[in-house]
Amino acid sequence: MNAGSDADNTGPSAPPAHPLHQQQGLRTIPTVRSLERHLRMRLLDAVDEDRRDVEVLLTALQQAVAEVHGLGGMVHLPGGGMSGILYLVADSGLPESMTRPWLIIPVRGTAPPSRAARNDTVTWQPDLAPPDPVPGRDPAALWPSRLPAGIGHLAVPIPGGGRRRGALSVLFAPGAEPGTADRAFLNEVAAWTSGRLRSSGILNPSPTLLGAPESGPGSREAPRRDREEGPSITYTWNLRTGELTSDRPIEEVLTGIDPEVMSGGIEAWAALIHPDDLPGAVAGFDTGIQLRGGFRAEYRIRRQDGTYVWIEARARTITDGDGTPVKVIGTLRDSSETHATAELVGRALRHMSDGFVSLDTDWRIGFLNQAAERLFGAAGDVAGTLLWNVPAVRAVPGLEQRCRAMAAESRPAEFDVPGPDGTSWYHVRLVPVPEGLTLYITDTTERHLREAERAAAERAAAERAALVQRITRELAEAVTAQDVMAAVADGVMTPLGATGFIMLGVVGDRLTVVGSRGYSERFTRLLDGRWTVRDTSNPAGDALRTRTPLYISSPEEFPKHYPETEILIRKSGKQAWAFLPLAVSGRGIGVAVISFGRPQVLGNDERTLLTALSGLIAQALERAGLYDEATTRARTLQRSLLPQALPKLPQVTTAAHYQPAKQGADVGGDWYDVIPLSAARVALVIGDVMGHGMAEAATMGGLRTAVRTLSELELPPDEILSRLNDIVGEPGIDAFATCLYSIYDPVTRRLSYASAGQPPPAVVHPDGTVTFLSMTPDPPLGVAAPPFETLETLLPVDGLLALYSDGLVESKDRDVTTGMSRLAELLTQSVNALPTAPADASDLDALCATLTSALLPAHGALTDDAVLLLARTHPLDAENVAEWPLPEDPVAAGQARDLVRAQLAHWDIVDEDLIMTTELLVSELVGNVIRHACGPIRLRMLRSRTLICEVSDASLTTPHIRHTSATDEGGRGLQLISALSQRWGTRHTRTGKSIWTEQPLLTASD
Repeated sequence: MNAGSDADNTGPSAPPAHPLHQQQGLRTIPTVRSLERHLRMRLLDAVDEDRRDVEVLLTALQQAVAEVHGLGGMVHLPGGGMSGILYLVADSGLPESMTRPWLIIPVRGTAPPSRAARNDTVTWQPDLAPPDPVPGRDPAALWPSRLPAGIGHLAVPIPGGGRRRGALSVLFAPGAEPGTADRAFLNEVAAWTSGRLRSSGILNPSPTLLGAPESGPGSREAPRRDREEGPSITYTWNLRTGELTSDRPIEEVLTGIDPEVMSGGIEAWAALIHPDDLPGAVAGFDTGIQLRGGFRAEYRIRRQDGTYVWIEARARTITDGDGTPVKVIGTLRDSSETHATAELVGRALRHMSDGFVSLDTDWRIGFLNQAAERLFGAAGDVAGTLLWNVPAVRAVPGLEQRCRAMAAESRPAEFDVPGPDGTSWYHVRLVPVPEGLTLYITDTTERHLREAERAAAERAAAERAALVQRITRELAEAVTAQDVMAAVADGVMTPLGATGFIMLGVVGDRLTVVGSRGYSERFTRLLDGRWTVRDTSNPAGDALRTRTPLYISSPEEFPKHYPETEILIRKSGKQAWAFLPLAVSGRGIGVAVISFGRPQVLGNDERTLLTALSGLIAQALERAGLYDEATTRARTLQRSLLPQALPKLPQVTTAAHYQPAKQGADVGGDWYDVIPLSAARVALVIGDVMGHGMAEAATMGGLRTAVRTLSELELPPDEILSRLNDIVGEPGIDAFATCLYSIYDPVTRRLSYASAGQPPPAVVHPDGTVTFLSMTPDPPLGVAAPPFETLETLLPVDGLLALYSDGLVESKDRDVTTGMSRLAELLTQSVNALPTAPADASDLDALCATLTSALLPAHGALTDDAVLLLARTHPLDAENVAEWPLPEDPVAAGQARDLVRAQLAHWDIVDEDLIMTTELLVSELVGNVIRHACGPIRLRMLRSRTLICEVSDASLTTPHIRHTSATDEGGRGLQLISALSQRWGTRHTRTGKSIWTEQPLLTASD
């Protein structure tokens, strides 16, 4: 193939003298008219001499298009290996849809670039049209469908230095035709381009240049293959004649190829090459021929059925004795199978969104895709460069050390690095490969920004949530309005940077100060009750009226809206305020005012937080009011359920202390009682309904009432507990209770008692010795199975009896046994510390306080109610007791009257009315026994706080008062007894019953 076979080339035309160059390289002085073009040519002259061909052409083309105000431009150059073809090697300002038809055009065509290059003349075409077709390529089929009509096309020749010429062409907007000056300038640029190409020693486009339209700047090397090559055909290309010959039929190696293609010469072979691969194939041939060496290329050729097959062509140039190339000898083989995979991978890598960089073992850049070029620079600029010398890489501190350390481990590694601009982020994945390393670079800036924003938002939300949660917890634990105020002040002021807090409550139509923090007492007194609820001239009333938080960011803003409050603002010493209305169920109950020591504009998040807090504060404040009401009701109920005061009895001196486990409406179920009985006896009772609350308190009240009622029946302790067990076990009562019921008889000093789940009472002897009464462990009421057991013990004279609930001796840190030992120790210490035995209740009250303060935890940390009942027992002296047997005979009544009168005289009771009444009562009692009961009969008189007369018999029949008519002869005895005595009753004993009466005794004060 001979490069000079174009018939239209009439010979080289001398390039026009550059108007801006003189013999010594000095420049002429441009006219004012050509100043702008002069400057553009100076810019072109400033292009470095070592710039690559593609950059030279692109720079020239860009300046040309900009100067003549074109739409875009193209540069076409011929290839030395194939005659009659021009190739698009550079374009500027045009979309790919417009450049694709112009990739390959024939020199003999009618398009402006073809005519300009062939005829060495400037060619103008007023209406842009597709170029003429070449074998295997129809530009008209690739022509854009929506291209505007009337686009002009101007082409100027690029001198080729005696060889074929190329062309520089510019497209113009419809209706715009370039003038003479524009054409002259384009000729200057074309001449400059030709000179720069010649100065680089390249008269024809280099492989890099011709490969630019397909792959962009950079080398176009076929991938190496590690597998065995398939069958091949050897061919010879005569460069003088263009004849092609082969050692075997081509269809034996390349299936489907026209068998006659070889006979058609190099032009027929070129017609089969895929249009997209034609520039690269031509470049390979040109390079090998010019360098007189070997070369290798891969491209696609068309089969007879229209499909394409990839082939690998290898060749070397043969020269004659003068060194002139005369022929090319090479091989062809089918590389479709291997190339298909490589092509897919190559295209994917080239156009994938993530950056891809191939490095050799020395960390030099071998390949980078389009995404990586945006970071590192154009491929042509950085190819072969050390990775660490790339400015973008060098700008990231520590990146080289990090990459080298990870590469030394010979395994994939990945990490995030900041971008060179300090604001972007990239995820780098380093993968070792046999020939070196590959880098995958993903732009994660948006992800990092989202993560940073999300993290910041999450932190802020978490802080707000934690703050709200903390304040909610503290408000939930707040009991009083002061507790609410303290919880808000402690939780809000520091996080918001506030310096003051005031809580105002609605009292009538006034806003009174509930509490404050960060304000002087003088200011709070000035503010207290100054503002009214319905007065909108103050911010608190305005916020409460609108139910909307009010924010004032500076002192200057305050008087603009509320001029009447200027003096208050000045005296407060604050600079910004937030007024939060407190409303519950549509009812305003107060205003919370948060203030700051400097002007401050609260953000949306802070305002949202305060709005949420205002609701919590309002609810807590409302609960505090309800708590006060509930506490009042609970305390009233508790006082009504427990004894208002213990009775003052000569037989016992008593004191009690009750300590509830919780404050507020959680009333406990513990109770105690001291009940006077007949015959100067006293019932000492202590009990505990398990649990806390109104229901438990109601159960406790019911049990206490039942105990007092059953005590009136003079039942023994075990019978009392059996009846109580029946009450607790009734359907609908879901409760358990413990109870200890004891009866002290001062005549015998005996204590009879029965227990259902209560700890044993402690007995303190006069010498300080403490013993706990023996007791059968019966279960609590409600689960017990009667009968209960009644036990008896003899109490010491002036001994101290301590009844207590388990809450006094048991806690989470102490079991019952340890607590009882501690109680005994304290009782011994306390009794021994007293100079004499306590004589009145006040001394026992002090002893109660001492014991409970020592046994119960401080600061109200009780987990159960605690009750302590102390009783100092006093025996009834023998001189105050008189007892006689009586005969079972009617004369017994008269004998009883005589005994009574004599005993009263012995006791110095001289009240004749009392004597006569007592005689009559005893006579009626004895007569009733003789008539309705059976013996033996006994009469007993006791002198205590009252005068007690008892008549006992062996009968179990209980007498009852009857309603008698006027004609009845009997049945009026008990009515007479009831009328004459203070109280009377029947008590069953082990041997029968006793009917007793009580009469008041006059004291000295009476």
